[in-house]
Amino acid sequence: MKSISGKDFCKLLERKGWELARINGSHHIYIKQGTTYRISIPVHKNQDLKIGLLKSIMKIAEIEESDL
Repeated sequence: MKSISGKDFCKLLERKGWELARINGSHHIYIKQGTTYRISIPVHKNQDLKIGLLKSIMKIAEIEESDL
């Protein structure tokens, strides 16, 4: 699986229709109309997201690996 930073993943979420609800410390909280989910992305400079966290968020946001 390709690795991606939290900052770049936030940009991808915004292109997929997710909206930034708020920023709590270093975590960006995203919501989307029509879903009950909230996604929290840790943005620590340009540090890559861990693989398990990335897979979990991709499943919730319905993002394919090819979109990375």
